[in-house]
Amino acid sequence: MQNPTQMRLVAEGLAFGESPRWHDGRLWLCNWGTGEIVTVDTDGNIEIMLKISATLPYSIDWRPDGRLLVISGREGLLLRQELDGELVTHADLRSLSNSPWNEIVVDGRGNIYVNGGGPAPAAGEHFGPGTIVLITPDGTIRQVADNIAFANGMAVTPDNKTLIVAESHANRLTAFDIVEDGSLANRRVWADLDGFPDGICLDADGAAWYADVPNKRCVRVREGGEVLQTVAVDRGCFACMLGGPDGTTLFIAAAEWRGFEHMIGDARTGQVLSAEAPAPGAGWPSYSPGIR
Repeated sequence: MQNPTQMRLVAEGLAFGESPRWHDGRLWLCNWGTGEIVTVDTDGNIEIMLKISATLPYSIDWRPDGRLLVISGREGLLLRQELDGELVTHADLRSLSNSPWNEIVVDGRGNIYVNGGGPAPAAGEHFGPGTIVLITPDGTIRQVADNIAFANGMAVTPDNKTLIVAESHANRLTAFDIVEDGSLANRRVWADLDGFPDGICLDADGAAWYADVPNKRCVRVREGGEVLQTVAVDRGCFACMLGGPDGTTLFIAAAEWRGFEHMIGDARTGQVLSAEAPAPGAGWPSYSPGIR
């Protein structure tokens, strides 16, 4: 298990970078704790693209027509940015749950998957069992999975046939078959892990990268759990994304972790790091500048 090419500091001064996406030749990410959606170019320049009222959690992806989607987690709303920049409500999830919503991924057919929500947490717990909700291109909303042990990052394979979700509190990646109408079936363990998966992405060799906050690393694994590569850093790794001109740059959103109660504050320990990866990104969220 050898690290990829030497790590590079791309940008710093963020709060908590989350939901990184490679889009239009730049890395986009949510700067949790600030309400900002920012981009980072290859020279490390940070540009604020949008501000929303949410502080955390929130996550982004794009519709096939190029319009940005933002899940505003605590408000229970999926927002859509119109071509003139206006934010409108794309879907209202409040009737499904009052718990915060977390991650979003849009597959190649335009199906939108949002996770989180679910029952209220038990006393003394931060999160209850999570769910996955499907929003179809015609606007239909329905729950397609439940009992997710702290639903975190999600990705869809390039053939649009499999959705993989990180179950942070169960130390595993879980897979579902995506059936013709977008529903999820055949739930199974994709990989049992020695860690706590947060954000994830897929590569063209069929492997998955996952970020791990308490273990301060990103790990590349095969289906079944074989560890292929580990990248260790000096702070918690919240999410990762493959991007760059040829898709082989692993971007890592990292920050010092001080507990849930300290996620909103003045500390700006968030960084974007990068390293060369052995295979380009694949599937959804898409890394390709020619898609979305």
